[in-house]
Amino acid sequence: MTPDSSFFQIRIATSELDLKAAQRLRYRVFVEELGGDGVLVDHANRLERDEFDPVVDHLCLIDSRRNPDDLDHVVGVYRVLPGARAAQFGRFYCDGEYDLTPLRESGRNLLELGRSCVDPAYRGGSGMFLLWNALADYVLDLGVEVLFGVASFHGTDIQTLAPSLSWLHHHHLAPQALRPTARPEGYQDMNLIPADRIDRREAMVNMPALIKAYLRVGGVVGQGAFLDRAFNTTDVFLLMDTAVMSDKHRKFYESRWQQGQ
Repeated sequence: MTPDSSFFQIRIATSELDLKAAQRLRYRVFVEELGGDGVLVDHANRLERDEFDPVVDHLCLIDSRRNPDDLDHVVGVYRVLPGARAAQFGRFYCDGEYDLTPLRESGRNLLELGRSCVDPAYRGGSGMFLLWNALADYVLDLGVEVLFGVASFHGTDIQTLAPSLSWLHHHHLAPQALRPTARPEGYQDMNLIPADRIDRREAMVNMPALIKAYLRVGGVVGQGAFLDRAFNTTDVFLLMDTAVMSDKHRKFYESRWQQGQ
């Protein structure tokens, strides 16, 4: 049963407790649940960390009933990196998997999203909807024009993922002028099944919920997937242009989350 949303708070992590709780949640989801790893992952303390954590904002969904000292009060998190801050740092996280030249040359105000995860007990309810509302406020405050990030399929079995990847390629490819391309060292072609032979139902059943949520608000994908073997995932690049995100898309998305889907 989804927890009563009156117990939720949303805030940018400003304390060490909030940051560690976000990293603990990431560890539980990306390492324990999905089998990922990384050079800065702290297995002894169960913290999923990397070099971007000091420069990003962690947008945290808090259950106020939980004890913050136990590092379990953060039950959802979005990691966000504004373009100006990324320029000072020297790169985006996605630079490791995709050539972002088209985005940089667009002159648009960019925001990278990453490490999005929700505690299993809070999925499918109001928590993600609240996170998206908070993210919308963040975007408006900064005047963001293009949001982007990678979203992952669990595993690297391309035969299993072929219907979903092919559907994304044929129906949701980003405009050429804004379309990043997966880097050669991890490149996986997504044009695996001809458009007229894809079983839409099969493609949607295997599509991660987060990717489907982005598609509902007009999200599009980059060229090729990236095989992240360290995290045991197949990543796709997702992009949303706020200038073309219509009211219809927004209303449809919001109604779906309000229905708990």
